[in-house]
Amino acid sequence: MPNRLIHETSPYLQQHAGNPVDWYAWGEEALQAARAQGKPILLSIGYSACHWCHVMAHESFEDAEVAAVMNRHFINIKVDREERPDLDQIYQLAQQMMSGRPGGWPLTMFLTPEQEPFFGGTYFPKTPRYGLPGFADLLERVAGFYRAERAQVARQGEAIVAGFERMQPGTSAQQAQFSTSPIARALESLAASFDARYGGFGAAPKFPHPTDLELCLRAYGRSRLREGGAAGADGAREDDPLRMSVYTLGRMAVGGIYDQLGGGFCRYSVDAYWLIPHFEKMLYDNGPLLARYSDAWALTRDPLFAEVVEQTAAWTMREMQSPAGGYYSSLDADSEHEEGKFYVWTPQQARAVLSDEEYAVCAPFYGLDREPNFEGGHWHLHVARGLEEIAAKLAKSLPECGALLASARAKLFAAREARIRPGRDEKILTSWNALMIAGMARAARVFDRPEWLASARAALDFVRAALWREGKGGERARLLATCKDGHAHLNAYLDDYAFLLAALIELMQTEFHRRDLEFAQALAEVLLQQFYDPEQGGFLFTSHDHEKLIHRLKPVHDSATPAGNGVAAFALQRLGHITGEARYLDAAARTLQLFYPSLAQQPGGCASLLMALEEAIEPPRLVVLRGPEGTLREWRRVLDRSYLPTTLILAPAPGEASLPPSLDKPSVSAAVNAWVCQGVTCLAPVDELDQLLGVLKTENFR
Repeated sequence: MPNRLIHETSPYLQQHAGNPVDWYAWGEEALQAARAQGKPILLSIGYSACHWCHVMAHESFEDAEVAAVMNRHFINIKVDREERPDLDQIYQLAQQMMSGRPGGWPLTMFLTPEQEPFFGGTYFPKTPRYGLPGFADLLERVAGFYRAERAQVARQGEAIVAGFERMQPGTSAQQAQFSTSPIARALESLAASFDARYGGFGAAPKFPHPTDLELCLRAYGRSRLREGGAAGADGAREDDPLRMSVYTLGRMAVGGIYDQLGGGFCRYSVDAYWLIPHFEKMLYDNGPLLARYSDAWALTRDPLFAEVVEQTAAWTMREMQSPAGGYYSSLDADSEHEEGKFYVWTPQQARAVLSDEEYAVCAPFYGLDREPNFEGGHWHLHVARGLEEIAAKLAKSLPECGALLASARAKLFAAREARIRPGRDEKILTSWNALMIAGMARAARVFDRPEWLASARAALDFVRAALWREGKGGERARLLATCKDGHAHLNAYLDDYAFLLAALIELMQTEFHRRDLEFAQALAEVLLQQFYDPEQGGFLFTSHDHEKLIHRLKPVHDSATPAGNGVAAFALQRLGHITGEARYLDAAARTLQLFYPSLAQQPGGCASLLMALEEAIEPPRLVVLRGPEGTLREWRRVLDRSYLPTTLILAPAPGEASLPPSLDKPSVSAAVNAWVCQGVTCLAPVDELDQLLGVLKTENFR
């Protein structure tokens, strides 16, 4: 008989519905059972694309003997970290405080009935190995400790909660004077950890860090005054921001973290070379990476970056967009219970579908002529040799080799499509959809691809229809966090509002509609009413009417996704400049005031807040375009292909009503006119494109 999880919307929870474990979902029923029975809680947090989550499930949660121990001693709660990031953040931090090591998934935590943690870890094997105890033995020891040492358990929980409170930023005694020194220090820190040989930051495992890459690209945009023309990283110092970002993006694009046949990026590389990934593909990585590769192409015109954007956008629309418009969450690492099986090859498999000429190009290009690089004598594809080298060796022209490679890739892709596919988590998360909407909108703008814009708009339409509640009849307007099979639920988090607000600002720059501005303002109002701390500043991760947990975090550090406080401050500032609404600017300023002392001391890992700080010091330039549609389109094509990271370009259609004064600009001639403002300073209308580009690429606007 299935357990309670059969009624949940999360595919991850449903994967455990057939376990002999007496699982609960998180909620009052489970917490009341723990209180009534006097049992500790075993909290297991994971997600559907997680390889080690599957391993622990197969080893322990599907085992009747292990399940019997769990059921005897604990109230067992299974949580999808993607649906409940509030719980995941709290207990990941608790695990890190208790162990002194970073957490991960699956997260295994033991709590009192009052939700306070007293022991935890991540993956535990069924039998002792990897220096870890067997899970059943561990359960008996934890249960015995809980019974015998209740006072110590209580002290441990109290210490964790007190530690949470100490980690909250305190109010500054005086107003901080903002400077760009934290940004400079963060760039120095990134330079110190930059891998000049293979790209990326730090050693294995390597993650993409798109927010850090954006900080580097923006630093280059400012330091070089956006000189125009193509930029290049060749010959630049190893710690030059452009080189760090562009070189990293290039190495990732030719590595195995990138799906060379189907497009899209895996979550991270297990090695320092970007060669072998954990094979899950997450929506939250690919949205920001679409934007970063679009930015890098705008700077360098490197065709590799355009190819990555093309293929990743195609993958997103082909495999990750639901018929209703919303984007699905992730693709699993495993298929047929083996990690990476869907993606890896043998030379014999490739030869079977390719001609001899195609294989002669494909094998050296993708490394099939080398030793296997994956488990079981398999090959994971990456770019092992350049096409020019292969063409010279085969005495063929470069275009001929390129055509053979393209036909080989198409055949390999078609053959792979016939395999048993990895599972897809088809829940639609508001925050992750927002990240992909922003990425698709940016890519559509840079490459002038209306079909990508249509994809982003379809996702936004889904979010508005399925996950936004207008707040009629005295109810508060609000977002919901997740939707699966038409059922939307769970109170949304800071990230949902902040990321969606930022995505709307991105969309308005690609194609302006007043309804998007109105939606952005509605989201901003909920942010201020339900998440903002009016006493100390900053935004809490959960809303004021959220269920009571043991702590409410104010996230400041970027993780796999940017920090909600950084994105909220950045987006509210931009919306404040667009609308002239001082409350948005004030909330952003007070958020930066709250976090500035910690930014000044340790700015690393806070790139999203640092970008908000940058625009607080020097506001973005707001460009409002007016004029005949045909000529206006030509201006937009040039402007959109330029890298202007601190410029907002909006072109309301003629006749758009009820615009704020900052956007309600007249057409003063039959030509295109650009109205350019920065802060409270505005220029006379500009009616020559070259003149406008000159203004935007000049540091001293005033």
